[in-house]
Amino acid sequence: MTAGALARRGFSDSPRALGLMEEAGLDAQDDIAVVDALAAAPDPDRALLGLLRVLEVDPFPDEVLTALREEPDLRARLCHVMGTSSALTDHLVRHPGDWRELRGPDAARSPGPEEVRRGFLHTVGADPDAPAPIAAEFEDGSSEALKHTLRVAYRRRVLRLAGRDLTGAAAVEESSAELAGLAAAMLEASLAMARAARPADAALCRLAVIAMGKCGGRELNYVSDVDVVFVAEPVRDSEGEPVAESVALTAATRLATETMRVPSATDAEGSLWEVDPALRPEGRNGPLVRPLSGHLAYYQRWAKTWEFQALLKARPVAGDPALGNAYMEAIGPMVWEASARENFVEDVQAMRRRVLAHLPAGEGERELKLGPGGLRDIEFSVQLLQLVHGRADERLRSANTLEALTALSEYGYVGRQDAAGLAGAYRFLRRAEHVLQLDRLRRTHMIPDPRTQEGPAQLRRLGRALGYSANPVTELTEARKQVSAKVRRLHEKLFYRPLLNAVAQLPGDEARLTSDQARARLEALGFTDPAGALRHLEALTAGLSRRASIQRTLLPVMLGWFADSPDPDAGLLGFRQVSDALGTTPWYLRLLRDDVRVAERMAWLLGTSRYVTELLLRAPDAVALLDEDGDLVRRTPEVLTAEADAALRRYHTDEESVSAVRALRRRELLRTASADLLGISSVTEVGSALTDIAQVTVDAALRVAWARVVGADGGQELTRVCVVAMGRFGGQELTYASDADVMYVHDPLPGVDRGLAAKQAMAVVRELARLLEMPAAEPALRIDTDLRPEGRSGPMVRTLDSYTAYYRRWSQVWESQALLRARPIAGDRALGAEFLELVDPIRYPDGGPDRSAVLEIRKLKARMEAERLPRGADPTLHTKLGRGGLSDVEWVVQLMQLRHAHACPDLRTTRTLQALDVSVAHGMIAAEDGAVLEHAWRLASRVRGMVMLVRGRGGDSLPSDLRVRGALAEAMGFGSDDDDGDEASEHEGAGSEGPSEQLTDEYLRSTRRARAVMERVFYDD
Repeated sequence: MTAGALARRGFSDSPRALGLMEEAGLDAQDDIAVVDALAAAPDPDRALLGLLRVLEVDPFPDEVLTALREEPDLRARLCHVMGTSSALTDHLVRHPGDWRELRGPDAARSPGPEEVRRGFLHTVGADPDAPAPIAAEFEDGSSEALKHTLRVAYRRRVLRLAGRDLTGAAAVEESSAELAGLAAAMLEASLAMARAARPADAALCRLAVIAMGKCGGRELNYVSDVDVVFVAEPVRDSEGEPVAESVALTAATRLATETMRVPSATDAEGSLWEVDPALRPEGRNGPLVRPLSGHLAYYQRWAKTWEFQALLKARPVAGDPALGNAYMEAIGPMVWEASARENFVEDVQAMRRRVLAHLPAGEGERELKLGPGGLRDIEFSVQLLQLVHGRADERLRSANTLEALTALSEYGYVGRQDAAGLAGAYRFLRRAEHVLQLDRLRRTHMIPDPRTQEGPAQLRRLGRALGYSANPVTELTEARKQVSAKVRRLHEKLFYRPLLNAVAQLPGDEARLTSDQARARLEALGFTDPAGALRHLEALTAGLSRRASIQRTLLPVMLGWFADSPDPDAGLLGFRQVSDALGTTPWYLRLLRDDVRVAERMAWLLGTSRYVTELLLRAPDAVALLDEDGDLVRRTPEVLTAEADAALRRYHTDEESVSAVRALRRRELLRTASADLLGISSVTEVGSALTDIAQVTVDAALRVAWARVVGADGGQELTRVCVVAMGRFGGQELTYASDADVMYVHDPLPGVDRGLAAKQAMAVVRELARLLEMPAAEPALRIDTDLRPEGRSGPMVRTLDSYTAYYRRWSQVWESQALLRARPIAGDRALGAEFLELVDPIRYPDGGPDRSAVLEIRKLKARMEAERLPRGADPTLHTKLGRGGLSDVEWVVQLMQLRHAHACPDLRTTRTLQALDVSVAHGMIAAEDGAVLEHAWRLASRVRGMVMLVRGRGGDSLPSDLRVRGALAEAMGFGSDDDDGDEASEHEGAGSEGPSEQLTDEYLRSTRRARAVMERVFYDD
């Protein structure tokens, strides 16, 4: 056979391969069956090189070659093993003759768990029939030689399994079950060795080893941590009295520790796997061994939902069988009551978040375990269905994923085709995982990176091992994408679509839930009123209309999005109301059908924000805004003014005109709120957007009011009027709940009676307030004039001369501070400029405020904290007046402006953060202090805005209701965790700190730091 013929068979370096064959004693022409077997291996070059290595160390190489030539099964198994696993090839080289493990009838069958157990116990010289098997005495006084012998026996079993696995003789579930049996037998033999090493301890206690995770579920990988829990009880002494529990537990702990060392010890065979006890009560912080009563007490009182989910796979695998069975009988019933726990939904959602959080950035498509559409998605779906329905149906209580999926299908909880699709995806992912781990017998779940030097060859080997031969890399990549998409699609269909079958007569043989089963599933999703949710589903999907058909397609997906939102009930109700309002509007149905992002955004917004829901229900057609990010960004004041002008021209009456402008404002409020909740706009952009539309609304309404009043006066204009924004309005920092703080200034025209001019100005501002606050379907914009001179006791409107006289004679320090935010926003522009000329010397005093003025400002600040904080409010959680809140930051910045703006024109701004940036840039505030203040201001502002969005009404404090606070935290993006992604840590902290606690901790930390900066900077002379 020529080198070219070998290249066509898959050898990458065919001339070298030809030379290696000659060196091995193979004739490429006469030994065509052996050559073809090597070529069929996942990596022909690796298989050939491995064969040469085996022949070099074997004392009878001719026997190896003869067997290869004459035994097709051996030929296929040995070539596939050597062409896949460098680690098992190394084993064959270390142990000449072990190739025989792959020949004969034994290599073709799967041994039962008991056979493996007895074999390993015999290996260590223990009696398999003894109640507590003990290894033989160590000949040299050391157990290392015996441990090595046991590990070699384990590797031989793995070698035999790999031969069947890689040639397709063993299904993935068979391989996984056998690996779990090998691990259980290894633990039994390790415990026998521990008893031999510590006979005194063994005489004091009964010890049972409970497997968890994949070992407990009989679905273990080739290389995976074996999760275990230890339970122990005292034995009785010769007089029939029990040994003291503390003594027995100490002895059992030593035995358990010794047992764990055997598989994880390292010698020439390497470490087999780690024994991981982190799933025990209290995790790594809890005692390694507990009595049965200790386990029960913990699970009855302290355990979280994730711990019961972990117990779903618990199984006794070694040690005292009676104690192991007693453990299962006592713990088992608790698992199936977990879905009735009060915090079940929150814990489940926390677990789902952690699965996503464990996904390293940029590795999602290569991660078989945690990636989108990966093994975790399948396992989570099956386990959640088991927890929901297994409470009432014992037939679903299997620890094995594929067995549980089969039961869910057989008994009507999952459609047969869906179950088959999910099982097929699970087998593909598990098989890929097995092949990856066989290479070096190392734990991995990651498909090789094609960008690395070895990546393409590794991908090709993996693809060929999985049966892709034409173009292994391309076929493997495409298959992985298809499986990922199928898992995500089936997860949605598996868990949510049967809910529609419970309320609608849908075609096909899909699973149909009873009403009780549907309610149980809705409760598990977080719906607090499952009966109401079922009514909404029925209303949305009833009938044969096009609308109902589209809703039936959308709702299985949307139910998952509703479940992920803070208030699923409100989300589904809002969706029904919007859909009812739009009816059969063609564009709405088309938009939902063709752009899934709109539906996803609707679900999140409706399930998160009462404020958005109320705005959307007033004008459901605004759902079209959700189509593109560009439709949600802030629009310029010029564009808004043009739209307001068009609205004013469109209607004949003043009320209709202003209502149209208020409708424009409502639409912009919805746009801004949606962008805020979807993370498209920052808190400063939100403030600017809310200010812009308020300003345009006031300006348009002022023009209508002016025309109406002047018209009533016979068309005679008697004065000029200007509206000056104050407070957050002037600072361009409005929130959703803010009033429009303003002052009015007017200036009589020359020769006009001042009394008549004042009367006309007053009529204009009253009409302005009426138009903006008149009852209507559109949200009102409330005008607040309390910041005017003399407050509520002073005149509503003053002339420019009156302001001049007042500020020269009566102005107080707080008014200078308030004027820092004064900004003309509507009316006569020239008058607005004249007003600024008047107040600039007052708010930017030459030389800054004197010492007495600064002292007065500090007194006002202290008085405000003492007197204006609402009764019963927590000063650490009040966003406006609390410690480290908005007031602390703003007063620091405003003091800087009062002191330095006369000499630093850049400080002459009404915006808080802009003035803060200037103060830092000019060295008035240290950069690190400025960063602390900015973070606190942004966080407090965002909390205030989100309170309004979530509750639909304003509030200045973090909500005391923990449910509302949790919804607020989720709306703000809290709730993600970071961890290393191993199985124990995935569960261990799943319910440790929820979004509410994360928000509270972050807020308290931020405001505590801001308060420290304020106290240092504000009171620094």
